[in-house]
Amino acid sequence: MPAQGSTFQIVFIYFSAILLLLSGAGAVCAEVTPERQRQLVHLLRHDCGSCHGMTLKGGLGPPLLPENLIDKSPDVLENMIYFGLPERAMPPWEGLLTRAEIRWLVERLQKGDIP
Repeated sequence: MPAQGSTFQIVFIYFSAILLLLSGAGAVCAEVTPERQRQLVHLLRHDCGSCHGMTLKGGLGPPLLPENLIDKSPDVLENMIYFGLPERAMPPWEGLLTRAEIRWLVERLQKGDIP
């Protein structure tokens, strides 16, 4: 059985590779297309859900429900996702998701508007 750090690294590399494929290799377009929105919802449910719970009610990570996020600054949430929280094992999504894509996700999460 690999050490906990090794397991985290393997999981991080796996999700990073998936996200790189989904991100269109670093798309710079500020608009989130409908197709990309569908990909982001899938990513949210499956990749984010692996730590935050498949229903986003929490797990290893805190819940991502509107009542837990509504009083948080969108900029702070965006930076948490973009840069990660290494002390909490939250990986950075920089280079895998654009700022516009992260902003779109934060807006959906705060509104509870996840299709």
